[in-house]
Amino acid sequence: MTGANQGAAHRINRGPIVPQIEQSLRDQLRERRWAPGQKLPNESALATELGVGRSSVREAVRLLVRDGLLEVRHGSGTFVLDQAANEPDVGELLRKARLLEVYEVRRGIEVEAARLASTRAHAEQLGPLRDRLTERNTAGDPVGYVDADMAFHRGVVELSGNALLLGLYDAVLPSIRDATLERIVNDGDVPDTPCAHTDLLTAIERGDPEAAIAATLANLDATSAPLRDPR
Repeated sequence: MTGANQGAAHRINRGPIVPQIEQSLRDQLRERRWAPGQKLPNESALATELGVGRSSVREAVRLLVRDGLLEVRHGSGTFVLDQAANEPDVGELLRKARLLEVYEVRRGIEVEAARLASTRAHAEQLGPLRDRLTERNTAGDPVGYVDADMAFHRGVVELSGNALLLGLYDAVLPSIRDATLERIVNDGDVPDTPCAHTDLLTAIERGDPEAAIAATLANLDATSAPLRDPR
């Protein structure tokens, strides 16, 4: 396959750019487009081939360097390490580990937010949350679904009444969104959990903190479980 044809096969679609570039480069390493020890094309060439910006390519390469698949030699370029060809599953395991870290952060924030929201939210504040849940459950494309899902969960954190907790959530929200969309676009093992979301809303309406915590954990544990599977 020629370089041009390979580029066409790995074009970037709508959605978060960096995870798609990372996956594209990871796939091409697995396909042995570049042999161990070979120098990758420069950022400009890869950006042109994939139809993205150089900064996005740079960030994707940084992630693959962190995973031990590439090596940056200052003044020389970026080179493929032997591990990329000899252990193709290692990169996938590391990718899942990074995504699992995101879920661990979500768990720390969203469980406490759900508990607080169930004790502090007033009935008149729940209308927007119901709307967000409806948008989530009726979204017709991955981007719309993830954006509505993120809006719902941020709404719960907002109802916690804790400004610092909301600030922390807003700081990590882009990472949560990108990780969620990456899994939906690239993986086939992401369970949907509409019942857990409905249970969470019901628990907040009833002022039941234990049920709110249980519903939050039901959602996060179910969606993170495939990342814990070593296969």
